[in-house]
Amino acid sequence: MAVARFHAVNDHEQDWNFAFEEPLHEVFPQLHAAQNAWMAQIDSLEAPDRKTHELIRMVCTVILRNPEGVQRHAMLAAEVGATWDEIVGSILLTEPAFGLLRAVEALPYARKGFNAAQEVETEVD
Repeated sequence: MAVARFHAVNDHEQDWNFAFEEPLHEVFPQLHAAQNAWMAQIDSLEAPDRKTHELIRMVCTVILRNPEGVQRHAMLAAEVGATWDEIVGSILLTEPAFGLLRAVEALPYARKGFNAAQEVETEVD
């Protein structure tokens, strides 16, 4: 049975969004390409709407204690219209199941992401 191959772009064409991507690509370029294709399909889901999508992904990163993910998804949520209250409210929804600490730890990173989105919006205006 043939294994499907995914196109792996040349290194000079790469835009690494995450620190792990370059070392992964160096050792397993086909795996990296397959993961990117899979994530592109997730990113293209039509439901839920994009703002809800990013809020859900942000909450998942809160639960995982992934500060870079919280910052990134807070920024992306804000870029598609999430308010600071929606971001904080989404984070606080994690408290009953995962405790206060994870939510409190996430707030400064969420604020950085939210502020970054506001700065980009201001530059465009």
